[in-house]
Amino acid sequence: MFCHPANYNILKIRHLEFKDLNRNGQLDKYEDWRLSPEERSADLLSKMSVEQKAGFMLINTISMIGAKKAEAGGLVASDFNESSGRGPGGFGEAPASIRGSNTQTSTGPTGVAGVLANMSGGGGVTNFVTRFNNRHFIYRMNESAKNTAEWANKLQALCESQPLGIPAIIASNPRNNITVNEALGTSAGTTVFSVWPGELGLSAMHDLKLTREFADIARQEWLAVGLRKGYMYMADLSTEPRWSRVNGTFGEDAEWVAKMITEVILGFQGEKLNNGSVALTTKHFPGGGSGEGGQDSHFDWGKKEIYPGGMFENNLIPFKAAIKAGTSSMMPYYSLPSGTQYEEVGYSFNKGVITGLLRNKMGFKGIINSDTGPLTGMPWGVENLTKPERYKKAIEAGVNIFSGESDPAVLLEVINKGMVEMSAIDNSLIRLLNEKFRMGLFENPYEDVNAAEQIVNNAKFKARADLALRKSIVLLQNSKKTLPLPYNTKIYFETYSKGPKDKLSEPGSVYKANNNNNPVTFVNTPEEADVVLLWIVPKGNSLFGSTGSPISLSLSMCSVDVNYVNKLTADKPTILVVNYTNPWVINEVYNEQTKVNIKAVLATFGTTPDALLDVVTGKYNPTGKMPFSTPSSDEAVSNQKEDVPGYMEGKGYALFNCGQGLSYK
Repeated sequence: MFCHPANYNILKIRHLEFKDLNRNGQLDKYEDWRLSPEERSADLLSKMSVEQKAGFMLINTISMIGAKKAEAGGLVASDFNESSGRGPGGFGEAPASIRGSNTQTSTGPTGVAGVLANMSGGGGVTNFVTRFNNRHFIYRMNESAKNTAEWANKLQALCESQPLGIPAIIASNPRNNITVNEALGTSAGTTVFSVWPGELGLSAMHDLKLTREFADIARQEWLAVGLRKGYMYMADLSTEPRWSRVNGTFGEDAEWVAKMITEVILGFQGEKLNNGSVALTTKHFPGGGSGEGGQDSHFDWGKKEIYPGGMFENNLIPFKAAIKAGTSSMMPYYSLPSGTQYEEVGYSFNKGVITGLLRNKMGFKGIINSDTGPLTGMPWGVENLTKPERYKKAIEAGVNIFSGESDPAVLLEVINKGMVEMSAIDNSLIRLLNEKFRMGLFENPYEDVNAAEQIVNNAKFKARADLALRKSIVLLQNSKKTLPLPYNTKIYFETYSKGPKDKLSEPGSVYKANNNNNPVTFVNTPEEADVVLLWIVPKGNSLFGSTGSPISLSLSMCSVDVNYVNKLTADKPTILVVNYTNPWVINEVYNEQTKVNIKAVLATFGTTPDALLDVVTGKYNPTGKMPFSTPSSDEAVSNQKEDVPGYMEGKGYALFNCGQGLSYK
């Protein structure tokens, strides 16, 4: 029944086996797998010291240094390059130091490196486990399945060797979705796992059954390497098109997003948490998609969540679905509500929102996991409070576990001084322990290293992901049935993702493959072609590239040389493909003048050239639907209301509508 590295003895009682995790020679209630998670949690709680409890309420990043050190058991606290803004502090969402605020919120060294050093907690993972009593960790490395599984097993063995033998939960951000603008704390980017469309692309498939299958496949891959919790997915709505995190949402339609969230949670967790589940943390309650001016609340200038359309309740619809589906955790965002009935403090400090709304009114009984850094980096509305006072306010608001923290010294100070009721601490511990017991981690936290390589991105999983990549593509316009392209059409296929520099024209990547799998012929220059296939990949400001300046969604402001694009499309029939991470404004390249040559328009949301070619050539009949509306102009963007979905903005707002999508048949 048990997989173990001999860190404990096995107790045999009436032909049944139990782990003697605390090595006292007798069966304690928390070691008895026949009892309920609630009974076991209560017993274990009674055995935990205050120091163990405080450390248990913190989660931070740890990583390994390379595959070779992983094979040698090299567990460390940090392997990030500070010059790139990737530090050892552990980011549930993002580096707390990059916040755009002049407010001094922590002591010690200043700047990126200084705050990262403050957040590191000091020392390696052994220190985190043995001294700080941490049992929750965030894994951000991209290693092989085998190395990740070996690393996770070594971490679990270390935890199990400690008094009480409490296992770890290892969490991660998304690992299965294509994204062109991933940032530390939002996505792991390209990994060894099966490759599926970005979140917007999953939504664009408009296939709930395949969405559930995606989540179940990802669950199997994560489970195989020891990742048991996901900091995902976003139930936020993309009602504000300028928000830098639109790409992580499932779109703007609350009812549809609710259905997507339901399938994702059930696919990862099952009907109830069990030993085959990957627990999810749904974020960011009560919705982060209506930031003032499209700014993000990682920064002082984006801290306000506003509701000029009076649609606060609309944001709650996907979260209600997440609760009904049984999501294990909820993550509040950094934002503070402006112009509502609630106190204007960040959601992690907002008792009215967390306890009053989420717990009492909406009935959520799971874990409240703070986003990373509200105690030291993004303490909006509580800037004048000390760190102990912020802990107090957040705990009393309802937070159960704090992301971005390893050292429990300040939390211990809060507890020992009686600043919070011990019952509030114990309540958090019960919720956190229940999750571990329900997932069977006390019985077996280990994974089969050899099996991991066979499970992750196997041929069956890859085939289903390849189907999803095709289903996610949306056909928006098809003049005179230009698509699918006739047999032996000569195509010049260019992917354009570079920004304007000194030259007006700067070619992108030309697709030169010519094989029997495609019924068309690829040529090297536009002059040789019958048709130009141009795939534009705009890149707006990255999440952490914000300066607080007004945000434009026009292609010329999003790393696209419009002059070059218009020159390329002027002389040949063109199929225009746009990869959307935000609802771009494309009127600089698609307008009454250019429509003469642009015969078809398609939207992608993270896919592959092969998938796109299968749609263009008719190997696959497009069925995708737009997950959001695309604005007709920057003026339309400026005039829209941050909390109102595009399909409700009124006549003249949208160039392409939410739900729009054509097929060949």
